Amino acid sequence: MAFKEEAAEWFKGLQENICKGLCEADLNVRIQEDVWERPGGGGGRSRAFTDGVYIEKGGVNFSAVHGPTPDKILAAFKLEKADFFATGVSIVMHPRNPFVPIIHMNVRYFEMSNGTYWFGGGIDLTPHYVVRQEAQEFHLKLKKVCDAYHTSYYPEFKRWADDYFYNPHRRETRGVGGIFFDRLQATETISKAERWAFVRSVGEEFLNCYVPLLLKNGYAPYSVEHQAWQRLRRGRYVEFNLVYDAGTKFGLETDGRTESILMSLPPLAAWEYDHKTLPNSPEQATLDLLKKGINWIETPVSTLA
Repeated sequence: MAFKEEAAEWFKGLQENICKGLCEADLNVRIQEDVWERPGGGGGRSRAFTDGVYIEKGGVNFSAVHGPTPDKILAAFKLEKADFFATGVSIVMHPRNPFVPIIHMNVRYFEMSNGTYWFGGGIDLTPHYVVRQEAQEFHLKLKKVCDAYHTSYYPEFKRWADDYFYNPHRRETRGVGGIFFDRLQATETISKAERWAFVRSVGEEFLNCYVPLLLKNGYAPYSVEHQAWQRLRRGRYVEFNLVYDAGTKFGLETDGRTESILMSLPPLAAWEYDHKTLPNSPEQATLDLLKKGINWIETPVSTLA
């Protein structure tokens, strides 16, 4: 079996395992499965989550697509003309409760017929209300995964996430970050097999990162005001995904399935002209923590501000 076929089969299994784990956590959630074909080659299996006790809307998508590499992709990555193959799993969960964060994960493999290849992905957390201890625990879990492969991974990929998941027009990070990596290849000291093992470990960490947050705050009481803030924060999420997200652009530019690509968008979002938060409010406290470079692990939770 060629490596690309091995990778695609593993990603398909990852989708299956994550869907099973989320359904066990949220027994009422409804899943709509859609198996689709891409006109230019390949296809995928999209699973849309709706109407859960914890999950209001989400998606766990698998794809394996191939064909001539579009000129925009060639130019963006400075690649020589060749056919491409891309496979991976992409996840976004929008919770019902404002005190449960949005989560995103993407793990992927890309190769070309001329031998060029790389791995990419990441996982990040976007709370509507930042709970500092939860952010710290999330980063500790990711650091443990990274450290199992190389001590440079976490600081490098954490910094990359801070820079990537950032709305420059708002001067704020999308959330509390996580890790992000792209174009990972073999080096003199790190083999392709080791890169692949790391990507698999990131994918397998998803349920451990998110299910405890669903169960902890899924039934927390909230008000209409909390919901209004949640929708404003979702609006910022939409801004990033439609303006800056590379995965959205890649999917659209390679003639991917639009419904699956835009599944990352929330069911309801809001934009309020010149919205101002109240001083010393929980909402302002969250905005104060949407900054690059916060050391969530080593800084005592009590001093994060």
